[in-house]
Amino acid sequence: MIEGKRLGYIRVSTVDQNPDRQLIDIQLDKKFIEYASAKSIERPQLKLLLEFIREKDIVFVHSMDRLARNLMDLRGLVKTIIDKGAEIRFIKENISFNGQESSMSTLMLSLMGAFAEFELAFLRERQAEGIRIAKAKGLYKGTVKKLTKAKQEELKQYLKTRKSKTEIAFIFGISRETLYRYIRDLGLSGDYINAGDEDRWIRARKEA
Repeated sequence: MIEGKRLGYIRVSTVDQNPDRQLIDIQLDKKFIEYASAKSIERPQLKLLLEFIREKDIVFVHSMDRLARNLMDLRGLVKTIIDKGAEIRFIKENISFNGQESSMSTLMLSLMGAFAEFELAFLRERQAEGIRIAKAKGLYKGTVKKLTKAKQEELKQYLKTRKSKTEIAFIFGISRETLYRYIRDLGLSGDYINAGDEDRWIRARKEA
């Protein structure tokens, strides 16, 4: 009997967050680490995970809000994983889905996802209100991340490695859009950047 892989999906949104804090003490065959905010629709590591999953695999995620942007997104992703014959386990909520859950488990998915979505919306509202008050007091100047000449040289070296654009942007504390701007301003071609070796993992598994 063929055993599935134990896969971990980890998402961190800022340079202040440490991916090692998620899925502690869980034995995994492979991790997919995403450097993106909750509102971002560009999640390349999640896409790679979904391509990598095979029947009997188990996907571990720290919590529902680490996987999905909203309730609709959560339901769709859970269904996609189940349809592949795999199982997904949410550690914080202590709940798993493999296509054989009861109606109560399905209800719990909707309730927990709705609560997570509400909490995120409430947080955004508080942040927006804080920015509005700061602007009224003349204290808010926004955030413009600029790299020193030394950092730009360091960036050039990172662009020669196997790290993805997303990971490089995370390391330097800038957005992907800002990274692309530096690539243009520094006169670097697209060939200067390696996409990482995740595609090799997927090809190897498809050929197995």
